Amino acid sequence: MTTRGIVQLGFKLLVLLAALAMTGPAAAFCGFYVSGADAKLFNNATLVVMMRQGQRTVLSMQNNYQGPPQDFAMVVPVPVVLQEENVKTLPAEIFDRVDKLAAPRLVEYWEQDPCYVEPPVDEFDDGALPSAMESKSEGGDAEAVKVEAQFAVGEYEIVILSAKDAGALDQWLRGNNYKIPAGAEPLLRPYVQSGMKFFVAKVNTKKVKFENGQAMLSPLRFHYDTQDFRLPVRLGLVNAKGKQDLIVHILAEQRYEAANYPNVFIPTNIDVDEQARSSFGAFYAALFDATMAKTPGSVITEYSWSAQSCDPCPSPPLDQEELLTLGGDVVEMSPYRTVLTRLHARYDSKALGEDLVFKKAEAMVGGREFMQENNQLETGARSGSVNNFQGRYAIRHPWKGEIACDNPIRGRWGGPPGGGEPKPQAAQDLAFAPRGSIELAGYVEHDVQEIGLKAKQPSVAHAGAVPTGPTSEGTPPAPGTPTDPTSTPPSTAPGGGGCGSCGVGGRSDGALWWALGLLWLLRRRM
Repeated sequence: MTTRGIVQLGFKLLVLLAALAMTGPAAAFCGFYVSGADAKLFNNATLVVMMRQGQRTVLSMQNNYQGPPQDFAMVVPVPVVLQEENVKTLPAEIFDRVDKLAAPRLVEYWEQDPCYVEPPVDEFDDGALPSAMESKSEGGDAEAVKVEAQFAVGEYEIVILSAKDAGALDQWLRGNNYKIPAGAEPLLRPYVQSGMKFFVAKVNTKKVKFENGQAMLSPLRFHYDTQDFRLPVRLGLVNAKGKQDLIVHILAEQRYEAANYPNVFIPTNIDVDEQARSSFGAFYAALFDATMAKTPGSVITEYSWSAQSCDPCPSPPLDQEELLTLGGDVVEMSPYRTVLTRLHARYDSKALGEDLVFKKAEAMVGGREFMQENNQLETGARSGSVNNFQGRYAIRHPWKGEIACDNPIRGRWGGPPGGGEPKPQAAQDLAFAPRGSIELAGYVEHDVQEIGLKAKQPSVAHAGAVPTGPTSEGTPPAPGTPTDPTSTPPSTAPGGGGCGSCGVGGRSDGALWWALGLLWLLRRRM
């Protein structure tokens, strides 16, 4: 085949793939704090990022705490003895990047001109191709508690302990001037009995920045090899103050879900009232709580998507350097096959009986601006060939201009008139989102079947539909007057470009970039 023939074939593949893509008040901590001061410590927010390949796990976590400014330590069960080369500190900024990329998102869409006619597509040409801590011996049985390793990393002085008895471990920590929270020994016991080691990272607060009385600790990353893929979270209940939120991000070559708790997907593709713009965190917290109430004790999937693409994008996808920072330097994993999954649980000391164990799961799609064969936007989560699921919520602005053509096509959504790319709003800091302050039914524009929610004043029958009646903003249609779903064909209107303005039937960034990558490989082989 000639060079031109290969390039033309590549562009045909790109177009085909694009078409196929459009059819088809506290956060938990995986350990507990112990302090050199006789006062209670409470964990306020933890972000966890885990990378998994084969039997290797890379665990990264960012924490803060509320408590006195004396030295304190983190205690985390780990399956093996860690050495200095297994532990490092990370820049805090990377956790915000991961959190924002996978967070539930609020987008805005404007109805495109119902009289717009798609221009003919020109044939592509070749030229169109885009070019050491001191250990004290008093207070514990030296045979029952053993110091396996000790070293310093950043502001952390780290000791790795093994123990034959939970009571002895409790005594060792107390004998080394750590004030153990009441009730810690029974929670330590199952980890000791299973042969787990204990990662104790002591912090010198003179080297830590405090903001509003909270220590902003350097994130820690450590890796180990073990057959089980789990996160120790029960010890975090020692520092619990009522309900705790646990948000876990997993980077792997497939989606993961909980193996020992019910799994639920967050309701997605919900059209919402404009008031959600100023109170998106409170709206999402209410939606999350309603979903948890429907399936108590569940772990909720909020995101599962390629780590190197997004649509819409609250922040750019992760680049190769960031993936290396999060574990790619010790895990052999293709960045182009890496899936980012976000799992969210909320529980108290009575609801959590086991640590969180993960298992591989099939690919899922949902939360996209994708019109189905019934001319309705997809809802919920369903099986797919790739992972394209996200929690996405939309404010829609119906067409306000004149409609002067004989056969207008309604319900084509994209960017604002005159262009531009409004950036999606990400729901972050959900552990601190106000709860009980809104009426969820008053925010949604249609019923949400997954949780049995009835809209207080429904304006449409389903997401992506156009309200009947007056279309000017500020003049809503009469309640209970949904649009006929058959009047909403797949879109051919142009979007404004970018992640925030993809129209129905528009491009899928993941598929397009994948196709471009394939085409680039074709060119490399010529």
